[in-house]
Amino acid sequence: MKLHAALLRHAEVLLGELLTFSAPADQLVSRYLRGHRALGQRDRAFIAETTFAVLRRKRSLEAAAGSGVPRALVLAALVRIHGYSLRALGERLSPQDRAIAERARSAQTDALADAVRADLPDWLWARLLAAQGSSEAMRIAQGLLNPAPLDLRVNLAQIDRDSALGQLTQDGIDGTETPYSPAGIRLAQKPAINRHPLFLRGAIEVQDEGSQLLAYLLAPRRGEMVADYCAGAGGKTLALAMLMRGRGRVYAMDVSARRLAALAPRAARAGISNVHTIALSGESDARAKRLAGKLDRVLVDAPCSGFGTLRRNPDLKWRHDAAAVVQLADKQHRILAAAARLVKPGGRLVYATCSILEEENEAVVERFLGESEGFKPLSCSALLAAQRIALDTGSRLRLWPHLHGSDGFFAAAFERA
Repeated sequence: MKLHAALLRHAEVLLGELLTFSAPADQLVSRYLRGHRALGQRDRAFIAETTFAVLRRKRSLEAAAGSGVPRALVLAALVRIHGYSLRALGERLSPQDRAIAERARSAQTDALADAVRADLPDWLWARLLAAQGSSEAMRIAQGLLNPAPLDLRVNLAQIDRDSALGQLTQDGIDGTETPYSPAGIRLAQKPAINRHPLFLRGAIEVQDEGSQLLAYLLAPRRGEMVADYCAGAGGKTLALAMLMRGRGRVYAMDVSARRLAALAPRAARAGISNVHTIALSGESDARAKRLAGKLDRVLVDAPCSGFGTLRRNPDLKWRHDAAAVVQLADKQHRILAAAARLVKPGGRLVYATCSILEEENEAVVERFLGESEGFKPLSCSALLAAQRIALDTGSRLRLWPHLHGSDGFFAAAFERA
């Protein structure tokens, strides 16, 4: 299959925008494609996949191409990742383009620095190396370079997983049960699932399996009062409400009223009516204070670097630096302390991130335990076992793409004495 010159140019232009890191990559890609509606579905997929491939492997592609300019990186991605031959790239390549493509195709990367082979910034590779050792750090880095699968959460209040799988199969959509989440389905491809009848009636939602497990870790019971303290658009809020079968109350809290607004139509589609949103003014919000010491369970999926989601959001490793992580860790501690005040005696608190860094995970937990009286740690493995989920990563939940197939997640659970 020969590559049309116009497609190469589209990928080059879009990548130039992405490398400014002025906004999240998915937003920039969506905006670009909306501005070029004449492109067909296959062309749009090619442009998006090629530019995201560059973001994932930017350092090694720069080394292979001998250049960091967008066109050179696109050419390197086409020959090294997509497997294009020089002939397939087309006869109209300039001599300079052909030289770059030939160099990229024949480049040997074994002698490159580990951080370059891992396609990580030096500072992030150093963090992983110190925490995990060289072999495991490289396995983690390589696992984060693969595109993520599409995971679904079945709304078990509407339909069981086997029935949902059967309907998807009938419609030509191949999927399998996720290995851990009782509600999860992992699709082999990435169809337009938001047009499927199951999605339109709220029987399935798009949600990574790791994110689904947080709801089972909190394990809300029917009739309880529960909070999703950093709810965002409400994916985990809906999972919590599903487990409660509509009985009790779920508070979806977030400082972004705009993100919370996306929850209402999702809840209506899923047939959920026991969710109440609170747009927080900050960590000392007056409405949240009125709930102090009253909630049975509180989930804090804290804002973080997102490095556990690099399969989906590869631009994050180039947009965040070490200083940003320090600021995030301090913010995470403040949020966790504020959320902890809502938990009643005997209640459960779960802190989680989609980060792979100890500064945002273990360090935040240890600081919280050192400064907060009345909370004792719980074993995440034991809590999941009580939900008949056979996943033992120790007292704290640790998920890795290369081991578990999910995004990278961390979670710690506590009980208020």
